[in-house]
Amino acid sequence: MQDEVNEKTVSLCINGGKISARILKVAMLKALVRLEQEKHRGKQRLKEMKSGKESAVYHGKQSMEKLMKQNCQLSNIEVTDGNIKSFEKCARKYNIDFSLKKDTSISPPRYFVFFKAKDVDVMTAAFKEYTGQSLNKSKKPSIRKKLEQAKERTAKHREREKTKQKERGPEH
Repeated sequence: MQDEVNEKTVSLCINGGKISARILKVAMLKALVRLEQEKHRGKQRLKEMKSGKESAVYHGKQSMEKLMKQNCQLSNIEVTDGNIKSFEKCARKYNIDFSLKKDTSISPPRYFVFFKAKDVDVMTAAFKEYTGQSLNKSKKPSIRKKLEQAKERTAKHREREKTKQKERGPEH
């Protein structure tokens, strides 16, 4: 059972009319050389990743260390709003690599958004959208207030209906 699992199947395609033993031998040798090269490349990549030569590229929200390892100049913007999740949504939309730092020394806490300096134009567009969304949210009345107003209206309407029925008296 183990041997069946370990065996690999190699498909070999040769364009031609007649296939002689010599042509098949040359094709098989080329296929084996290619497999050895791929195997060697795979081992080399593993060594590079273990030694840290090949660093992975991260996107979106990340730690400051990962952002600084990308060898780019960083810029920052101060955000005082506690609702930072909505900003993260905008940043993901614009594919910005950024890191958030919370400054708790001040009450209320401030947030600093660090990002790559080359992304300044994209960052300003994302930040404008974020501030526009937060302003629109503050202008909208809450749903609970709307429900309370609707309850009051229906309660007043019911009282009027009851008083009208009492004035008319019982109808037979």
